[in-house]
Amino acid sequence: MDDKEIKKAVKKRYAKFAKENTSCCPTCNSKKIDITKQTESIGYSANELKSIPESAVMGLGCGNPTVLADLKEGETVLDLGSGAGIDVFLAANKVGENGHVIGVDMTKEMIKRSERIAEENGYKNVEFRYGEIENLPVEDNTVDVIISNCVINLSPDKLQTFKEAFRVLKPGGRLLVSDIVTEGQLPDDIKKSFDAWSGCIAGALEKTEYLDTIKKAGFRNVEIVSQNRYSEKEIDKRLTGKITSIKVRAYK
Repeated sequence: MDDKEIKKAVKKRYAKFAKENTSCCPTCNSKKIDITKQTESIGYSANELKSIPESAVMGLGCGNPTVLADLKEGETVLDLGSGAGIDVFLAANKVGENGHVIGVDMTKEMIKRSERIAEENGYKNVEFRYGEIENLPVEDNTVDVIISNCVINLSPDKLQTFKEAFRVLKPGGRLLVSDIVTEGQLPDDIKKSFDAWSGCIAGALEKTEYLDTIKKAGFRNVEIVSQNRYSEKEIDKRLTGKITSIKVRAYK
């Protein structure tokens, strides 16, 4: 599958989410869902959701990377694939007015939405930048912490993505990502489906390969800090036992 066509399909899908205020994720279907309940089901607490603008909550993702990132006052945080800004705003609350949070997203509609939310709610310690995670619009050695929520699996070049993450982190900086991986081979029709790519399934790496890719980019102390295998009820029966969400921590 052509990388440009994959990105085009992903952009189209997430632009639609931004415009129509709809949601989807590896466990969603076409039926109308309760976005708040969906977001809580992937690791966000009710108190966390109450602490940020409601319009930033879209039910997207496969985990809550901020909960294990151990964010500290004054740190600079980068969110890869920031969407409507849910993790950016949660991180902004934790790093305080002396900290800074940058969200990068390749979907212009998401950038416009998140910028509007930040302005309407008076956030002064956040910014959103248009760009691709394989070529981050961020200077070398400037970020303390990188977070990402179910986005790296959407990249056709994951090694380059992790190399970029390594480049922009300060020495000693840490990476905490929630993502989708596989355990076992996926059916060929799914691997070749643009819908499955933009739905966070077809582009997922096998779990061991995912961890090895992070190590190849230069990171040390790479470890899975939590994981959850999706049940048959949540996904296509053919994928039962093969799709897992993981949270991974690593250091530069």
